[in-house]
Amino acid sequence: MDVFTDEYFMAKALELALQAFDDEEVPIGAIVVHENKIIGKGYNQTERLQDVTAHAEMLAVTAASNAVNGKYLDSCTLYVTIEPCLMCAGAIQWARLGRVVWGASEPKFGFSRLDPKLLGKTETLGGVMGEQCSDVMKRFFKSRRK
Repeated sequence: MDVFTDEYFMAKALELALQAFDDEEVPIGAIVVHENKIIGKGYNQTERLQDVTAHAEMLAVTAASNAVNGKYLDSCTLYVTIEPCLMCAGAIQWARLGRVVWGASEPKFGFSRLDPKLLGKTETLGGVMGEQCSDVMKRFFKSRRK
């Protein structure tokens, strides 16, 4: 039995989302995997860095590009707890990621709502551990509304 499933890697991304939650950042986590090895990871740090582009996906892609010493990640998979926004989808396309797997859909800012063909040849899969990923977001925003 293969231990390195989509659920295994999504659980790793979810751990990063919880780290973001603890840091009072929007709780989204992302990892980039190549040949069952995590080569890049990130979680939202827009508040800490005061940078609107410091999304989990952007940080994970940058780390992965540094790890492979190149800008193209066509043999890699990005796992992210929430569907990428348009900005991150653009970065995914430019990095030529081979595959993107996300947990919960993002009805307001998710790229697929606005342009489902944006990622071109990149294989996509949504809904992996979607309920768990969504629950973390709901808990975060509920705690902010008190």
